[in-house]
Amino acid sequence: MMDTLRAASSNVVLKIILGAIILSFVLTGVSSYLIGGNNDFAAKVNGQKIDRAQFENAVVAQRSSLQQRLGDQYSVLASNEGYMQEMRQQVLQRLIDEALIDQYAKHLGLSISDDQIKQNIFNSQAFQVDGKFDNNRFNTVLANARYTPERYAESLRHQLTTQQLIDAVEGTGFVLPGEVNRLAALVSQKRVVREATIDVKALADKQTAPEDAVKAYYGQHQSLYLVPEQFRVSYIKLDAADMKTNVTDADIQAYYDEHRDEFTQPQRDRYSVIQTKTEKDAQDVLDALKNGADFAALAKEKSTDIISARKGGDMGWLEPSTTPDELKNAGLTKKGQLSGVIKSSVGFLVARLDDIQPAVVKPLADVRDSITAKVKGEKALDAYYALQQKVSDAASNDNQSLDAAEQVAGVKAVETGWFSQDSVPAELNFKPVTDAIFNGGLLGQDGAPGSNSDIITVDGDRAFVVRIAQHKAESTKPLSEVHDQVVAAVKMQKANEQARIEASKLLTELKAGKGDDAMKAAGLKFGEKQTLTRSGQDPVTRAAFELPLPAKGQSVYGTSNDLQGNVLIIALDAVEAGDMPEAQKAAMANQVASNNAQIALESLLNTLRKEAKIKVSDVVQQQQ
Repeated sequence: MMDTLRAASSNVVLKIILGAIILSFVLTGVSSYLIGGNNDFAAKVNGQKIDRAQFENAVVAQRSSLQQRLGDQYSVLASNEGYMQEMRQQVLQRLIDEALIDQYAKHLGLSISDDQIKQNIFNSQAFQVDGKFDNNRFNTVLANARYTPERYAESLRHQLTTQQLIDAVEGTGFVLPGEVNRLAALVSQKRVVREATIDVKALADKQTAPEDAVKAYYGQHQSLYLVPEQFRVSYIKLDAADMKTNVTDADIQAYYDEHRDEFTQPQRDRYSVIQTKTEKDAQDVLDALKNGADFAALAKEKSTDIISARKGGDMGWLEPSTTPDELKNAGLTKKGQLSGVIKSSVGFLVARLDDIQPAVVKPLADVRDSITAKVKGEKALDAYYALQQKVSDAASNDNQSLDAAEQVAGVKAVETGWFSQDSVPAELNFKPVTDAIFNGGLLGQDGAPGSNSDIITVDGDRAFVVRIAQHKAESTKPLSEVHDQVVAAVKMQKANEQARIEASKLLTELKAGKGDDAMKAAGLKFGEKQTLTRSGQDPVTRAAFELPLPAKGQSVYGTSNDLQGNVLIIALDAVEAGDMPEAQKAAMANQVASNNAQIALESLLNTLRKEAKIKVSDVVQQQQ
């Protein structure tokens, strides 16, 4: 297998295509292990099920990730059925690849110790407060995600095992020192060149532009002289923030009474637990506690819960929503009270209720300001939505103007100046508004003003009614208006052609060894030598590094353009070796080795896919 991987790592095309695959596994490899399943499946990989619930949750997570990255653009993708089907297929293939990697890791006998799992948890920033592991935070995060510590530890074991395999594959991606040195020499190479410039602008000044040539150029390039479609728009804007509302003491009291749970800190309980594998071990622990044994010391010694054991069994403060059912049903009501032996999904527990914080309701005076703001906001939104409906009705009933809508809204319509799709006024530059303006639905016959728009809502609780006041269709500027521009373009076109012909002749003479006389006759001479490196991105540098190596004491020649559009004759006089710092060389070697490893990993996956028995459920296939 590893011979196959090493052979694949020499494929340059695969290096480019697969440059990010390991990162994708590191970022996505955990999620599929953390989701519960049921009896049906999305796929089976060598008999191992990928649950439907696991698959659907992974799809939801992918959608959420896309929405966070793309914002408003996500709605466009979400409405594209083909794109969403492709996304589902990609998620399923990712889960299948993760299952194959996991299975192969087990085949190789890779494993992760309990101590490695503990250290990973203790070092995770997600479970730290002020840079140190916090058991209360750990339990809260896991409870919110609906995971027990044991279930999380098992999923982490899968992730670390998979990463161990990836690290092993990365170790195959070495580069020989000779390869690194040759690559470094190529990358750091320098080229010594001289330039001679054919001034195209000066040639253009000497050209003529007969009227027939001007008309012909204008006819062939009318797209250069277009006037875009233009609009003048009248609009009414509604904004919830502008709604005037009054908030009374009765409003505040009513909100406080109806939403008392928002201002209540629920009762919190603090438990300590000792977890065992067998009921007998739990009973022995309970007997020892009843005989006066220290709970914390016994938890550190006996508990199989690697997280709570470190803190003497302490689970931290738990609210009802984060308290496991086993503890809720243990009948513990007094401080210091011990439970009996509790059977749980992870074994057996003995618990103690360490402390109780009663529920606390914040007084109205402490939350009055926040309630006032909420009530004011709710009233403003109610008034805003009511006004929206009234304005919508008025704009629909009187569709020939915005007069009726103005009266209902209590504001005058605003009229813009002329604008095109490239110059939309900032006040109207929202996609729903511009779509309504430019899609043609508001125009009347032959581009005349048509109807009022319906209410158009945008982010931030704002809404618009728009009406096209005037419209100009896309048109071409007449030749009389752009005559001087066309004349200049014709002259420049002729100058460029003359410069290319002249450069070609000079190049032939230079290569034949007759360049001095030809250059003198053309009124050209080469400038001072300059040394170029590959880091340059200008046309001259690119052209210089495409020329063949010159023989010692001789030059090779080529042509290029500068950034001003002039034509250049390039003389490549010498190629010099450059220096690359050892740190940069080492970084380059690491990058090449990493690319090789990534290719090897994809080769491994391809082999595993070919050898695997993969069955996708009929239900999932129908959804793809």
